[in-house]
Amino acid sequence: MEITKVLRTRQVVSWASLACVAVLLTACNSSASSAASSATSTAGPVSTPGAASTSSAAAAAPASSTAAPGIAVSSPGTATGSPSAAAGPTGASTFLAAGQDLNGTQLHEPSCGGLGCALSGDSTTFLANMKWTTWSGTEAVGTGTYKINDCSPNCAAGHVYPVATVLTLSQPVKVCSSSGTRWVWSHASFTFPDGLPEALQGQNAPQNPWTFSTLITAAQQSCAS
Repeated sequence: MEITKVLRTRQVVSWASLACVAVLLTACNSSASSAASSATSTAGPVSTPGAASTSSAAAAAPASSTAAPGIAVSSPGTATGSPSAAAGPTGASTFLAAGQDLNGTQLHEPSCGGLGCALSGDSTTFLANMKWTTWSGTEAVGTGTYKINDCSPNCAAGHVYPVATVLTLSQPVKVCSSSGTRWVWSHASFTFPDGLPEALQGQNAPQNPWTFSTLITAAQQSCAS
């Protein structure tokens, strides 16, 4: 009888212990599930390390289109002009337009031998026997003979006077053509070491300094189109 009571008592204790363990396991699982749910809702979707999401990549992509390799993309307003067009005149790229005609012969450090080099379009002034001491992108300085027709009584019957002169050419203007960009002198000034003959003094004196206005207009028009 005593033995039976003892066994029953042990069975009750065992059942109670098992019930307690079951209660504890249920509580722990419930807490773990709640914690995991909370973490998921707070942190959002879990991304694989090192992989960018589609939405993030779209947001990071630039608004402009991607240029093909080797093609530079210029920002709006960025000048993309040719360097040669932008460059200023040099001694090698500057010329004297014979007769102030852009469609005629363009002379570079001309000696003006023989009949000489026409300086005016009406063939009333010529340069002859020129020797240049300077020919740069800003000015050309030379000595020689300035042949001037006094146009008296008219230019066809006038007398031509050879006058020693020191000539300075300056103010080059840009000329644009299919063959490239060039510069031509647009201003001339003279000094006369031996003076001028009487027939070329006063109101008959040659224009000095002389700005080639017609040539300047033609040069501007050549680059406007």
